[in-house]
Amino acid sequence: MSFVQTAAAVETASPVLQTKALCKAFGGITATDNVTFSLPAGARHALIGPNGAGKTTFVNQLSGVLLPTSGTILLNGVDITNWSVRARSRAGIARTFQINQLYADLTPLQSVLIAINERENAASSWFKPVGVRSDLVDEAAALLARLSLSDVIHARVGSLAYGRQRLLEIAIALAAKPQVLLLDEPAAGVPEGERDQILDVVAALPAHVSLILIEHDMDLVFRFAKTLSVLVNGALFVEGTRDEIANDPRVRQVYLGEEVISNV
Repeated sequence: MSFVQTAAAVETASPVLQTKALCKAFGGITATDNVTFSLPAGARHALIGPNGAGKTTFVNQLSGVLLPTSGTILLNGVDITNWSVRARSRAGIARTFQINQLYADLTPLQSVLIAINERENAASSWFKPVGVRSDLVDEAAALLARLSLSDVIHARVGSLAYGRQRLLEIAIALAAKPQVLLLDEPAAGVPEGERDQILDVVAALPAHVSLILIEHDMDLVFRFAKTLSVLVNGALFVEGTRDEIANDPRVRQVYLGEEVISNV
């Protein structure tokens, strides 16, 4: 299979995140197959493909959850291929997961405060009385307000509706003040009526934050992303703008289907 990158997918902004010939093998299975990818600063980019295409494996390598078998990952031109998750987070890469990683017995305020204190290298003080670090509490409260979570700031996380838990995950990721935010199916499991709120929040994220979205909801993808990459069998199959991907017969054939594409 030949893999094609369309010229229109190349943006003029300097890349903040790049991969070069990235590969990940699990025994005899190649989950990421020689992927060379570039994310411009401020991009709104979606990563799509059939189930088993390697999307989450690719993002796991970007975030450091998995180390690649071979290839290179660059953040602002610096080789971070073998950096830990924590080191990448401190350097500016944050992510959410397909299945949330929240602590059910904490409150949203406590959850965001932990992330802020980690960013500030003050993790040992997060449990001290609130008044000790009022500046950080104010920052956490403002971030939760921005994501429409002010009314549940002191609620138990486990009691929140699932859509609001997904919003809290995004708040925690943003607390790190990332350059790159990786969103792994933020609408997965969210009731239909709550998906628009998640999309509105994602659409309103700061312009300087570069976003990569993995999502199976094609309506959400095409409303959010300016450019898209399609992975097939772990390899980069095609990249392009929304219109180019929507009208590409190769993409219709391997993934989206005539009916889905025609309704975008």
